[in-house]
Amino acid sequence: MSLDLPSMDDLLKPSEPIAYGDRKLQGQEGGARHLSSLLPALSSALGSPVRTAVHPDPRSLQEALHLPDAGSVLVVLADGLGFWNLAGRLGHAPYLRSLMNEGVNAVPISTCLPSTTAVAMGVFGTGTCPGLTGLTGYTQLNPEKDEICQQIQFRNAIEPTRLQTQPTIFETLVSRGVRVTSVGEPKFKDSALTRACLRGSEYKAGRDLRQRVMTAAQSSREPGLTYLYLPEVDKVGHHLGWTGDAWVAALEEVDAGLSLLRRNLPKGTLVVITADHGMVQALPEERIDIRQRPDLMDGVRLVGGEPRAVMLYAQDGVDPEDMAGRWRQGLEDRAVIMTKGEAVAAGVFGSVDERVLPMIGDVLVAACGQVTLVDSGTQKDAATRLPGVHGSRTILETRIPCLIDLV
Repeated sequence: MSLDLPSMDDLLKPSEPIAYGDRKLQGQEGGARHLSSLLPALSSALGSPVRTAVHPDPRSLQEALHLPDAGSVLVVLADGLGFWNLAGRLGHAPYLRSLMNEGVNAVPISTCLPSTTAVAMGVFGTGTCPGLTGLTGYTQLNPEKDEICQQIQFRNAIEPTRLQTQPTIFETLVSRGVRVTSVGEPKFKDSALTRACLRGSEYKAGRDLRQRVMTAAQSSREPGLTYLYLPEVDKVGHHLGWTGDAWVAALEEVDAGLSLLRRNLPKGTLVVITADHGMVQALPEERIDIRQRPDLMDGVRLVGGEPRAVMLYAQDGVDPEDMAGRWRQGLEDRAVIMTKGEAVAAGVFGSVDERVLPMIGDVLVAACGQVTLVDSGTQKDAATRLPGVHGSRTILETRIPCLIDLV
């Protein structure tokens, strides 16, 4: 079958908040077709179903995602490889094209909000939601210091295992005697994000894509779960954008690597390829420096998040409803704006633990179209001008692949 590509205007439209677990799922996005569901569903496929605080029935997730039982499972997370980013360039990816031409793979699943790596890895690794993991934004308030912290390297942040206290799927499987192997770049072996979201597995590092692919193939020869992380597409997308030749070259490299992986896997291996988010091409003329907008900064104490998903922390005595109203008036159709209360009620963060509530901004600003909202007072200039961005709620950013291949 062939995919019908929506127009870019349609892909840049904001989607509704994505539900978790059994909340608001009938006929809506979320539930089984969600990043949080993948590892619980795959644990069921392995015969060792892991229940989580969000997903109490892994077997139903497995069935909804059409995953067969398997003794060896390999899940690949290609950072930044959104479903519609990939669909627009399928001519350059013969292996991935062959998968997406199958009906079960031709429909995307959804990632979290904000659609950004730090948040998504918590959702993926624990099978839960940001409101439980404490990973609610690229940068967010550290209540212990009353300062903004960064959640990739955990700069100024709460120690990873104290912040993210949900058990990981990897931990639970290993405690039951199931082999779990993670394969990635050497620098991620003991990284803060790995310790927060993916702890529990045996980590095997590979210097380049080929070495990582072959290591994953070798690990898959034993029963159990193998996780392979591929950063190539995301790196190029951020620095050069996703619409040019450099991004296509990165996609071709990843596709060739995955094809090599497939050829070296033992028969019966279940492969699932997914991503953490998609990517939008930023427009320089749509860059808004909020630090230069007194109407927007009035009453703002701290700014968190990132250019596509801003979190605002109000000064004492400032009503978030009033702040949200000023931002709606000042930005008009350039952003979707919610107060913390509205976002929590809508299920944006899933179930929210009381300890996590202070970490979430009082007002949340999700950029529309190709807009970026930057803060020259706290962000490095280069970081405010990246051509490839994500974090917001457009279809392009929030729809990710779930490509199934049984060797």
